[in-house]
Amino acid sequence: MRALACAPLDDTSVSPDTGRSNNNKWGSVVNTGAFKLRPAGWAALMASTILAGPPALAADAAAMASASSAGGTQIGEIIVTAQKREESLQHVAMSVQALDSRTLNQLNVTGFQDYVKFLPSVQFQSFGLPNESIVYMRGVSDGGNGNHSGPLPSVGTYLDEQPITTIGGTLDIHVYDIARVEVLPGPQGTLYGASSESGTLRIITNKPDPSGFSGALNLTGNVVDHGDEGYVVEGFINVPLAHNAAIRIVAFDEHDAGFIDNVAGTRPFKSSGATLSNAPFVKNDFNPVDTYGGRVALKIDLNDSWSIMPTLVAQDTRARGVFGYEPSVGDLQVNRFQPDSDHDRWYQAALTINGKIGRYDLTYSGGYFRRAIDSLTDYTDYSVAYDQAFGSGAYWVDKNGVPLATPIQEIIGRDRFEKGSNELRLSSPSTDRLRFIVGLFQERQSHWIIQDYQIQGFGPQIAVTGWPNTIWLTDQERVDRDEAAFGEATFDVTKHISITGGIRGYHYKNTLYGFYGYSAGYSSHTGESKCIPGLTFRNAPCVDLNKPASDGSGETYKANATYKFDDDRLVYFTYSTGYRPGGVNRSGVFPPYQADSLANYEVGWKTSWFDRSLNFNGALYDEEFTNFQFAFLGPNSLTIIENAPSARILGVETSVAWRATHALTLSGGASYNHAVLTANFCGTDQNTGLLIPSCPDSQARALKGEQLPYTPKFKGNVTARYAFGLAGWDAHAQVAVAFQTGASPALFTSDIANLGTMPGYATADFSFGAEKDRRSIELFIKNAFDTRGQLNRYTPCTTSVCAPSYPGVPAAVYVVPIQPLTFGIRVGQSF
Repeated sequence: MRALACAPLDDTSVSPDTGRSNNNKWGSVVNTGAFKLRPAGWAALMASTILAGPPALAADAAAMASASSAGGTQIGEIIVTAQKREESLQHVAMSVQALDSRTLNQLNVTGFQDYVKFLPSVQFQSFGLPNESIVYMRGVSDGGNGNHSGPLPSVGTYLDEQPITTIGGTLDIHVYDIARVEVLPGPQGTLYGASSESGTLRIITNKPDPSGFSGALNLTGNVVDHGDEGYVVEGFINVPLAHNAAIRIVAFDEHDAGFIDNVAGTRPFKSSGATLSNAPFVKNDFNPVDTYGGRVALKIDLNDSWSIMPTLVAQDTRARGVFGYEPSVGDLQVNRFQPDSDHDRWYQAALTINGKIGRYDLTYSGGYFRRAIDSLTDYTDYSVAYDQAFGSGAYWVDKNGVPLATPIQEIIGRDRFEKGSNELRLSSPSTDRLRFIVGLFQERQSHWIIQDYQIQGFGPQIAVTGWPNTIWLTDQERVDRDEAAFGEATFDVTKHISITGGIRGYHYKNTLYGFYGYSAGYSSHTGESKCIPGLTFRNAPCVDLNKPASDGSGETYKANATYKFDDDRLVYFTYSTGYRPGGVNRSGVFPPYQADSLANYEVGWKTSWFDRSLNFNGALYDEEFTNFQFAFLGPNSLTIIENAPSARILGVETSVAWRATHALTLSGGASYNHAVLTANFCGTDQNTGLLIPSCPDSQARALKGEQLPYTPKFKGNVTARYAFGLAGWDAHAQVAVAFQTGASPALFTSDIANLGTMPGYATADFSFGAEKDRRSIELFIKNAFDTRGQLNRYTPCTTSVCAPSYPGVPAAVYVVPIQPLTFGIRVGQSF
């Protein structure tokens, strides 16, 4: 499902030319003429294609071969731009986790869930759909319900220089021709600002290169245990247009196999005595995903000092079914009674200008982003549960006032996002003893939301005016604005000691306007009975939401002291702060929620040992999450956001990379987060909408000391890769293990009791491949032991109503699993 709806009451190194950081998904049956190509056919076709030589399909092997055969045993250098200038990862005095193109390729990464398991500082909340995950870092998690009217994310997401953060979830960008993925845990308030409160996720693409022609074409086939088959076709081409200009074009088409079965089931309606069957919708593997997209970038070097680069990126994703199963029904099985679908497409047009003014670097970055989502969500679970618990079916009547026999609901969703951003910054040379970055930033994003809850045959006398069959309607627009000025300076006190200071002044203004609720004939609490005279909004029957804007300003800070023992070892201390803008509550007496803040105290180290064959990095941190924004169901089951009591996170994160021999490389990372409430969360006064400041444990909704949701205390990974020669080919074998401890899917004690907790789990991935003459072949197994790791547990409505079982009605608790055991083969050719 898209944003979790909670009742109709709440709508709720490889060179840049290699292209591939790779694909790990498989797909479905491929129709070739009159026959279907099954997994064995995939393997035979691709193996014969690659072994036969051109025109073969392959990931570029040249850089990987170079990496495996390079002299010495030094770990390769990774260049990052975390501080908005190019620097070696080992010389950046801050915590940065980076997966470069070569690593992404070796780990068979295709999308978000593939790479995030190798980033120990990152946690996330997911309902399974692409582009829907809510990202957290270092345990700074509120565990909200992802509602469209809820808080902004606490982690900022960037595609190259442009922010692409949306409240609808983190975009699941197809990982191909990607230079690296950078994770910057901890507040990034100075250089990145709003929605980078607890960290920043950056996806950096490969850029056009006028020095020569290059390209690659890859084909992957896969099969998912308990599920169907899939494929990916992807390629890029880099074409010099002149000595100072080049264009780079990337395209892909991906089919992800379904693995959830919609099995036969029935549901009784207590009020009418009727029984509903899902027979017309029974289907195996009913949750496939099809995604296609591409990127076009043009780079022109105007002279030795100035360059411009316009870029257009687009992606279109169509998903069917749901991605959580119901344990009460069966493993990887559900009962769904109406269609579920999600069509999510977006594009971003961006322009980056780099130049020099004297000896200073000037950068302009601007982006225009649009996203559209159309969705259908079966809401039968809600109808059945509320009828069983409260007899609600007696009130869902037809035009004659007769209760409907099977009043099942479906949510028709329509979301339209638009974002524009601009940044201008000036930086001094990185070699200066005193160096600085100063800049200006502006962003405006809007979200038009329609959530149309329909019951077929619903009486027009109680339906929302102008919306046939609609029991509840949300038709509103949210606008979030952010402007900032920032500066950061570093001074080398001695050749060993450097100090850094930064400040960002910001102003935000956020509004929410439109209609939400029932018809006047159905309810006197919300909707048409609360219309504001004289106001209109699009196709809504009236306006009942026109609260004052949430408007605020302030500063975030950074202070850092670094001691460099030598070129290979440094330690640092950082104090940094971040914030998340406040916003508007829809419901009656509830005031706007205020900005929350995060203060970070961090001690870290970056070290290289044994002639740089071993890198050992890490950080210890103490973070104070003050008055954090928490979304929950309030009066009339509307999503309410309050500034909850504070939380504290004590943690450590570390990474190791060791090239033990010319052939053997070992790497890994881990994090530990003790992320807990520092006071009881007592809820709100239903009459005033204000937070109850204190209460005894027996009355608390969440207890002091409770671990924040979706935060495993421990998360880690280990990878071993061995390179060797095989019949004239450069071959390799690899094993990667990822593991984490358990976590809870909610903050409130009652919700945890109703939903249960997510146990810890471990996965193992294996791969074997070979490269020769720019051809490659890769065999891989993901989740080799078919671990049923849990990413989320949720109900489609209030947990106290939907989570229990009723006579003839299993508990409507859904578990979102990791992808089951998957076998794949990838072949390719670069040129």
